[in-house]
Order: sequence, then structure tokens, then C-alpha cells
Amino acid sequence: MDAYAVLKTGGKQYRITPGVIFEIERLEADAGQDVELTEVIALSDGVELKIGMPYVEGAKVVLTVIGHKRGKKVVNFKKKRRKGYSRKVGHRQEQTVVSVKSIA
Repeated sequence: MDAYAVLKTGGKQYRITPGVIFEIERLEADAGQDVELTEVIALSDGVELKIGMPYVEGAKVVLTVIGHKRGKKVVNFKKKRRKGYSRKVGHRQEQTVVSVKSIA
């Protein structure tokens, strides 16, 4: 079994393993910079699983920022029939593409 961690960032939780590239909510960091996150909910070294209450003490995940992008457009459309009311709002979430450098 591989080592993994469950990380909380941007109000969401991600199960990550070393070397994986994934997208998270926007971080204030430049491309190529390393970011250290300490909100680790669970940590496994492949043999033993540590679960935090709420976070695992001393655990950290180092991420390397690859770049920034905007997510897929989400359209919110409301309509009330026979009333002449309709409303259309679009939203694109700002995202950061990161790769996992190390889990400790």
C-alpha cells in the first residue's frame, strides 16, 4: 500500500499521494514556488494510518505550484413561468495547479 494523506484546503478535502498533479482552490503563490500546508486530516505511511482530531500534529504536505488557471464555467439559470422573470449568472472558479513534492 502506498503512502497518502488527506489534505484540507479551500473548504474541500483531497486524498493525495507523492508526485500527483491536481487542481485546488486558488493559492496566493507564484508558479514554481513551494507551499507548505499543515491542515492534514489523515496520514498514512503505507503501514500505519494516523487520523487527526481535527488535524494530525506535526504533519505537513509540501506542494509545488505549477500555475494558475480558471475552472470550467458553471451557469446558474432561474426562471419563473408566466411572470417574465429570468436570470442567468455565470461563474468560473480561480484554481491553482499543484504537484505533491513530499508528505511528512
